[in-house]
Amino acid sequence: MNWRVRHVTTYRYAETVDMATHMLHLSPRAVPGQRVLAEEIRCTPTPSRLTQGTDHFGNRVTWLSIDQPHDRFEVVAEAQVETAFPLPPPAEATPPWEELAARPGPEAVEFTFPSPMLPENAAARDYAASSFPPGRPVLAGLLDLNARIRRDFTFRAGVTGIATPVSQVLAQRAGVCQDFTHLMLNGLRGLGLPARYVSGYIRTRPPPGAVARQGADQSHAWVGAWLGPAHGWVGLDPTNNLVVAEEHVVLGWGRDFSDVSPLRGIILGGGRHWLDVAVDLAPG
Repeated sequence: MNWRVRHVTTYRYAETVDMATHMLHLSPRAVPGQRVLAEEIRCTPTPSRLTQGTDHFGNRVTWLSIDQPHDRFEVVAEAQVETAFPLPPPAEATPPWEELAARPGPEAVEFTFPSPMLPENAAARDYAASSFPPGRPVLAGLLDLNARIRRDFTFRAGVTGIATPVSQVLAQRAGVCQDFTHLMLNGLRGLGLPARYVSGYIRTRPPPGAVARQGADQSHAWVGAWLGPAHGWVGLDPTNNLVVAEEHVVLGWGRDFSDVSPLRGIILGGGRHWLDVAVDLAPG
């Protein structure tokens, strides 16, 4: 499937910003099942310095500096991407989950530890544990947990923020895609299973007669789960109870949201600010 992505981020400041430095995770990543055909990032004001590279996780990153006074900052990221993620193997063909927890392997071990936004959480571990009885194939447990989160939690914008802890999400049984992804990650890592936070987009226009998918008003998040060296990683979307296929676009991944925040930075001045984000993902 071919997609056109347009992601516009606009900051308006109550007071003048004298200078600013920003880090952007807004460039789609070339991965198995995803090919980046074209990509461009434009900024207003024009940066005095702009460099691009990769971070620790291999994600594409843009760093920019602005040394002219401004009261508005806008980033427009556009890309053309082709997606065709392979289907996962039959669940029964994947190893028992305990084997992966005991030997996660060098490709995945860093995603078994707590992270800045996801400290150890016994309640999240216990919630996930009922999907993983002894000897269950890991993918069977992952699919069950993916479905349970979709069933047990309500998608509700505005009841959480960027820094909302998983304990609050568990208590109120509501949140958005970032919250459900963090919950699933916390539970899996508590069991010793490698899992990473994936940032990107999902198609929001439903096919005829279908219900619109939730969770992509700005951007989307889901879980990358490790199935072992024979099968690699699989994408699981607990917000929509989906296995990632051709209607998701990957920007990048990390341990949690803090590793792949679309835009973060340091500014001198500015005072109060207002943020607007608009995303368009369309076939093309």
